[in-house]
Amino acid sequence: MPPFRLTMWMMMKTRTLAIALALTLAACGQPNDSQAQDGVFAENRVVPGDALAMKSSFAPVVRTAAPAVVNISARGVQQVRDPFWGIPGQRQTGSVGSGVIVRPDGVVVTNNHVIAGMQQIRVTLNDRREFNARVVLADERSDIAVLQLEDVNERLPTLDIDDREEQQIGDLVLAIGNPFGVGQTVTNGIISALNRTETGISDSGSFIQTDAAINPGNSGGALVDMDGDLIGINTAIFSRSGSSSGVGFAVPASMVKRVVDSAVGGATVVVRPWLGVKGEAVSAEIARSLDMDRPQGLVVTEVWPNGPGARAGLREGDVITAVDGAEVNDQAGLNFRVGTRAPNEAVEVTVLRDGRTQTLNARVQPLPGNASTENATVVRSGVLSGAQVLALNPALADSLGGDPFASGVIVGRVQRGSYASRSVGLQAGDIILTVNGRSVTSVQQLADVGRGSELTINRRGQRISGVIR
Repeated sequence: MPPFRLTMWMMMKTRTLAIALALTLAACGQPNDSQAQDGVFAENRVVPGDALAMKSSFAPVVRTAAPAVVNISARGVQQVRDPFWGIPGQRQTGSVGSGVIVRPDGVVVTNNHVIAGMQQIRVTLNDRREFNARVVLADERSDIAVLQLEDVNERLPTLDIDDREEQQIGDLVLAIGNPFGVGQTVTNGIISALNRTETGISDSGSFIQTDAAINPGNSGGALVDMDGDLIGINTAIFSRSGSSSGVGFAVPASMVKRVVDSAVGGATVVVRPWLGVKGEAVSAEIARSLDMDRPQGLVVTEVWPNGPGARAGLREGDVITAVDGAEVNDQAGLNFRVGTRAPNEAVEVTVLRDGRTQTLNARVQPLPGNASTENATVVRSGVLSGAQVLALNPALADSLGGDPFASGVIVGRVQRGSYASRSVGLQAGDIILTVNGRSVTSVQQLADVGRGSELTINRRGQRISGVIR
């Protein structure tokens, strides 16, 4: 039986394909490993009470929501190299996806992977009018991009972003998008899970899971509740074939709103604040050792000196159970909750300490350090020559999708044919931890490293040691 794979929905014009992240289900975590955390939910849900109610139509919701959902067609040019002769060239590429109008002046939200690397973006409205669009902000980590339609001379239909997180598992939802490029399509289902983490989609993602049929081309489309509000942007599916298997994921409206607010406010990047703490998910064994009635929360293992968490009074050994009332069960869940807040915003952190529940007030802050890679240094001598390296800091590590608490020197690029590439085998993204057993904290320590030196690196979470020959 072929393995599951996580697929980002795109349709290429030159050839139809689903962009796979090359992750098996086991690599992403088995269904029981994926953390679904409780949110802050309303209680006014009513089960249909008779046959007539069961036959009720979704048409009123569709009439409200569908006009604000758009089809997106994008074209770009990809730089390629002939595999035999090595001659550089270009290739036309294209994608088809969906989007949602969230402001009447033509602000559209979609998935980043729909428009990434594209130069021409064309948006078709539900009434078949077409507009060119430009990218205002593209946030790769959340897979959300914000577009601005050009030459808009009237107020366009919109969907309200509902970021109150009042959804419950079992609620009815509609998915509206452009599957396979056939045109706007509506499917229905329920919310299968909330706050899904450890999906392999993002290190700071916490997704709405739904069984509404979602297929390639639905990327960037709307997940709508029965009030006709936008509660998520459809982003990824688990599938054997690349088509819907009833396990779809949407970026929650709270993160969508955070990206849109950043774009409308003039930002070119989404600044994610942090709490300055690192932790481990509470397992059944840890829960027993702490006399907890069930496994829940995140045990704090590190606190950044003078960071937001430290100033709020968080300590190693505390168990963070919630942020602003929303349950947290792992590091990704904490990153998501904090990441939806604006820098300097106050949050309430619920912790379990010495068997007692306490509430601490913290003010989240931007990560310290410089995330720019412009000051990278190229190693000019020794066996590491040809490697472009930077000393890690929290902001840089986070921007690269790494651990903000990580120390060492990260490899930005490796020159082709250099000693570092040919003989040492360094790759972009490698973190050099030690040389001859000594911790590496600065770029200067990598100059004149000779043959016979022992090198330890971190490559995509795996620790590798070896002697340079």
